[in-house]
Amino acid sequence: MTSEEKENSQPSDSGRDPVRLITIAVLAVCLIIFIWYIRADRATPYTSQARVHSLIVPIVPRVSGHITSVDVRLHSAVEKGDILFQLDRRLFDLAVRSSEAKLDQTTQQLGVQGASVKAAAGKLGVARAQLDRAQRNYDRTQSVLEDNPGALSLADKDRSETGLAQALERVTSSEADLEKAQQQLGIEGPENAEMRLAVAAVEQAHLELEFTTLRSPSRGAIESFNVDVGHYAQAGQPLATFVSTHDVWIQADMRENNLANIKPGDPVEFVLDSAPGQVFEGKIRSIGYGVSSGKGSNRGDLPQVGSTQSWLREPQRFPVIIDFENEATSGLLRAGGQVDVIVFTSDKTLLNPLGRFSIRVRSWLSYVR
Repeated sequence: MTSEEKENSQPSDSGRDPVRLITIAVLAVCLIIFIWYIRADRATPYTSQARVHSLIVPIVPRVSGHITSVDVRLHSAVEKGDILFQLDRRLFDLAVRSSEAKLDQTTQQLGVQGASVKAAAGKLGVARAQLDRAQRNYDRTQSVLEDNPGALSLADKDRSETGLAQALERVTSSEADLEKAQQQLGIEGPENAEMRLAVAAVEQAHLELEFTTLRSPSRGAIESFNVDVGHYAQAGQPLATFVSTHDVWIQADMRENNLANIKPGDPVEFVLDSAPGQVFEGKIRSIGYGVSSGKGSNRGDLPQVGSTQSWLREPQRFPVIIDFENEATSGLLRAGGQVDVIVFTSDKTLLNPLGRFSIRVRSWLSYVR
């Protein structure tokens, strides 16, 4: 073989090994994806661990009674003030009439007691007039005896002294009777204690009558409902569960290392599993300040230290609350429904469009989840 043929048989320097090229390309792509993931995890954090939350209110009667009317069914949509259940009103109607009659009776009794006060005051006036006359008679007797000791008998002297003493006792007794009548009457007018008690009893009876009608506290829906007419409703025992829809939010459980750049007011895009293919907008309301570690209090004891068996520690997650327009998701919200969330923490020329693209891809993938 000539030297020219040997040179032609050697690999050309300009050529490249295809395996090596593919390996370099794969490594480059992996590096780019890794860098993008690290940057996106801070600038456009994403989580699939998010759920719709709403206020849950048990429908609890304040009074006991048999249900006479049921105006809702399971999953009924209701507005604020709609009647849900009606309890038997008859006993409460009787209580209202009884309390009103008691109020009239109290008014009459106060009138009698007022008349007693006036009568006692009149008797006191008479007793004082009699005391004044007895005092003048006693004074005249004493004056005569001083000028002429023999002009009057001892019996006349005794009668004047006895009359004065009796008059004094009658005044004292009349004053005591007046005080007693005034104490029984108390304060006159609407501030009288018995009157206030009677009025309060009437108000309570009317209030309990109103409590026989159970109404919706706000706009929402009925859940966990399985009672019918004739069921005896116990005061304090729930009859149904009310899911409020006037205040609905999303709780996104973000990893702890996602929180560095998130702040209230940051825009959010999210996808509801109940609305595949659609992307909705919201904003950050608040960020949680703490979560339970799952361990009890260690007061008076040594701290409990947990150990991690795997190489990588499981990241801690914190709740991030997201607000959104209810009108945009009308009919799609379900308390406990799953959500995918992405947060845009700043205006990133490259990362934000990529984040919007990725959340839209996930919205279409929710068709097959």
